[in-house]
Amino acid sequence: MMMRMRQIVRVCLCLVFICLITLPAQEAAGAVRHHPRWRRVVARTRRVVHPRRRRIARSPYLGAILIEASTGRVLFEDHADAKGYPASMLKLMDMLIILGRIEHGQLHLQDQVPVSAKAARTGGSQVWLAQGESFSVEDMLYALMVQSANDAAVALAEKVAGSTDAFVALMNQKARELGMTSTVFHSVHGLPPGRDQKHDVTTARDFARLCRVLVVQHPEILRYTSTRARPFRVNVPGKTIQMRTHNHLLGRVAGCDGLKTGYIWQAGFSIAATASRNHHRLIAVVLDSVDRKVRDAKAAELLEKGFAVLEQH
Repeated sequence: MMMRMRQIVRVCLCLVFICLITLPAQEAAGAVRHHPRWRRVVARTRRVVHPRRRRIARSPYLGAILIEASTGRVLFEDHADAKGYPASMLKLMDMLIILGRIEHGQLHLQDQVPVSAKAARTGGSQVWLAQGESFSVEDMLYALMVQSANDAAVALAEKVAGSTDAFVALMNQKARELGMTSTVFHSVHGLPPGRDQKHDVTTARDFARLCRVLVVQHPEILRYTSTRARPFRVNVPGKTIQMRTHNHLLGRVAGCDGLKTGYIWQAGFSIAATASRNHHRLIAVVLDSVDRKVRDAKAAELLEKGFAVLEQH
């Protein structure tokens, strides 16, 4: 009897084994796909290859342009219409909208900007705003330009438009008014997009147009973009932050007094730089370079060549 039971068990095991190895491939694959560990692996793989994480930076850059500020005349361009990501450079559009509100008396430099929970949670470059704090518009503008503070960008956007979505709508409206036909904004700060979000997109040509409007119609922008260091939260002992500019051309390129840099991993390094010499002002935009030093060197090179051309005439 015992021997017979053992034989039956062996037969049953063989039948189970045969069923397993003849299981349709799609059923086996489905079983694997539903395993929690497999789902985590697939999720990580998808994050790696997702389009939002593909790097578009090029060497020496994705696109570049040099223009004369007073006339808009193009002195140099190379793939100036290539679409890339502006990253923190887009804060210059924030400035254009805010300076316009100040000019029309709808906002004042000493108005207080309250910090919301959303602003306080914003990552990346920041001045570590805390929910419930409040700072003047002027302090926030320096934080925006010197420190490239993303939390300040959110707080200012909420102050001006009530929400970041409403402010982004203002940004895109202004871009259309300026003829920035290849530019679409999706954020107020330029950080990499989150789930179900898209990258901010622009071109070197479009961005030079934005910079020209700023320096011609709102020259006060240069007071902020030329500042190399400034303290923030000076009235709170122990919590003062020394902000320092990311624009390494200030103090290195003669006459350089702005404007703004940008960086995210997918886009690499960008800069919109301006300099003035002998009553001539030039604007150079270098978009999406793989290397910061290369970006700075190319921007400086464009400015120097531009001034050399103007001096010959």
